[in-house]
Amino acid sequence: MRFYIVTIFPDQLDRFLSIGVIGQARQAGAIEIEVLNLRDFTDDPHRVVDDRPYGGGAGMVMKVEPFVRAIEEIRSQFEGDLRVVLLSAGGRLFRQEDAIRFAKLDGLVLLSGRYEGVDERVLSFVDEEVSIGDYVLAGGEVAAAAIVEATSRMIPGVVGKYDSVESDSFFHRRRLGPPQYTRPPVFRGLPVPEVLLTGDHERIAAFREEAAWRKTAENRPDLLGLKGTDG
Repeated sequence: MRFYIVTIFPDQLDRFLSIGVIGQARQAGAIEIEVLNLRDFTDDPHRVVDDRPYGGGAGMVMKVEPFVRAIEEIRSQFEGDLRVVLLSAGGRLFRQEDAIRFAKLDGLVLLSGRYEGVDERVLSFVDEEVSIGDYVLAGGEVAAAAIVEATSRMIPGVVGKYDSVESDSFFHRRRLGPPQYTRPPVFRGLPVPEVLLTGDHERIAAFREEAAWRKTAENRPDLLGLKGTDG
């Protein structure tokens, strides 16, 4: 699978995309990542990608033309199932189901906005608009990195043991993953749950499932349709 990330700060992503699971997957050829500089798709000597908003207001808005040129160039050179995503605080919330869906594609284009946002007309040239949470970042680079990692983990061969992926939070279930423990068996009076030391796989599986739902009810009651509390 090939990822394209379009950004005005390509160097910001280089280190993250070269280490850990992502770096190993790239070296093994399981995924390919191309980071494109949005300024390369401008047509003026100063490589301007933003302008003042129509109607007035604070800040600058990213221009439609460079994004559309980038999309059209990628599409013209790519063969296969390709999807273009605009990363925006105003988009639909990205979920694990999206990572699973994206992992089945041949290519994924992630457009990283900045400043006060992106000219709304860009949406006429993309497949969907996605947000990674109900908060505002300085730009879409962090969101792009998060989506690349979440999606890559769903691609066979990226994670060494796929069993570890299937136990993840949200994997085909609207609940969090179970709590995890490792050595030592007791730390400062805090023991590992005894059932995990028994070797009884059936009891351990039942414990983990119950603990996962309990943790979901405590930390993410919204997933269960329950009313949460602040603080």
